[in-house]
Amino acid sequence: MFDRIRRLPWFKPADERILENRAYFKDFDQTRPLTDYSFVVFDTELTGLNRKKDEIISIGAVRIKNLQIDLGETFHRFIKPEKLDHTEATLVHRITPEQLKDAPPMEQVLPEFLSFVGNSLIVGHYVGLDMSFLHRVTEKHYNGTLMNPCVDTIRMAQGYKRVMFGYYHEGGTTNSRYSLKDLSEEFNLPFFEAHDALEDAMQTAYLFLYLIKKFRKGGLITLRELYQAGRESDWRVLSSG
Repeated sequence: MFDRIRRLPWFKPADERILENRAYFKDFDQTRPLTDYSFVVFDTELTGLNRKKDEIISIGAVRIKNLQIDLGETFHRFIKPEKLDHTEATLVHRITPEQLKDAPPMEQVLPEFLSFVGNSLIVGHYVGLDMSFLHRVTEKHYNGTLMNPCVDTIRMAQGYKRVMFGYYHEGGTTNSRYSLKDLSEEFNLPFFEAHDALEDAMQTAYLFLYLIKKFRKGGLITLRELYQAGRESDWRVLSSG
């Protein structure tokens, strides 16, 4: 039965990149110290928030090794969308159609970005939104989605505030207290220019490391401990895919 399904003209098997990714994370070890893992902090600039029709027009990312930002390993690309008349994106990101008309298309940028991410854990601020757009393009071009575990710095910040200050705002993911800018100001972190994918990724990386430092002081050493504490403190390591 399954052999017959595979021969149907509409059935497309997952690309080798997706199959390798799934194999690597199938039995992923969460018991090692946090310093053993590589993290890629990333951000996207979008033409809008409609997950069915809007597009990624920029990706920025930075790698973290041994819980330190590696400034020698960054990624930043503009991406030519299928439509170049996104007025909303121009107003928000200050990325104009003229800047994008000579940019490479997603099918050219995507393999470069997936190679950069590799087997790292993925970090983002409201990472579910960025991953939903990334999953859509990997599904389109490679017939599958990534299995890299993801960490949301919003969830981390919520858990930290709950533990330290004894409160939790139910609408935290949309409340201004949890915006990347406001959290960075609250914790006195270095400032980076907003609405630029690489700058936002750097801002998120500093926030991530700040929160990791706080949790490690509380005795959380391994990824699994961080995950377990996250469930108890209303932040979690999200398994995407």
